[in-house]
This record gives sequence, C-alpha cells and structure tokens, in this order.
Amino acid sequence: MITQNTLRVARPTDDIAALLPFYRDGLGLEVIGSFTGHDGIDGVMLGSAGAPFHFEFTRTEGHPAGRAPTQDNLLIFYLPDPAEWRVATQRMEAAGFDPVPSFNPYWDRSGRTYEDPHGYRVVLQQAEWPV
Repeated sequence: MITQNTLRVARPTDDIAALLPFYRDGLGLEVIGSFTGHDGIDGVMLGSAGAPFHFEFTRTEGHPAGRAPTQDNLLIFYLPDPAEWRVATQRMEAAGFDPVPSFNPYWDRSGRTYEDPHGYRVVLQQAEWPV
C-alpha cells in the first residue's frame, strides 16, 4: 500500500517554454523549481503551495518526446465549487486556451477539456471527487 500522499507527474517535452503558458498562466500553477544540464537534462516543476502534487517537464537533447499518443491522455482536476470552476475556466481561456471536445463525452457533461501544446489534455471537472 502506498502511504505517501504526494504525487509528481513527470513528462518529457521537446519545448519547456511552450508548456509554461498552459500550466502556469492557464492552470495558475507556480514554477516551484527548475534545473539545467542535470546529466544532459533540463527541467521545470510546477505546482501550488500546499498541494499534494506537482508536475515536472523535462527536455533531453537528442531525445525527441513527440506528442501525446491519444486524445484520451488526461489529467483531471475536480473543482466542486461552481465559482472556483468558473474562475479556473476563465483563466484558461484568458490565457488563450479554448476548450476542445473531449474524446470521452462524459467529461463534457460537467467539465471542460483543454489541450496543451503537446496534445496532452487537462479536464476541469465541475464535480466532487467520486470516491
């Protein structure tokens, strides 16, 4: 059983700078760390103070990352408060990211799906976490 409740999602990228407007400006995450030249790898971590998760994007010279393999590669944020959800979707759209139709229509019923520059998708779901 996993007892630690902090999650890091790590993904390779061909262009860290292209992802920053989506995750920083659109989702409202903060750059919480970065590094260059670590065994030939550059990276940036984004998160929110006190949140039990953060994202790490890394770029390695000579190792192309490419795009998401499918449109159903999702990160889902459950935002049950309607006002918080509205602010989050408005921030995404003000940063220049329009919603896209979800591959699975379920996510369009109570949420909005946004696609980052590499084709990975984030759903802002206006619902409680269903556990």
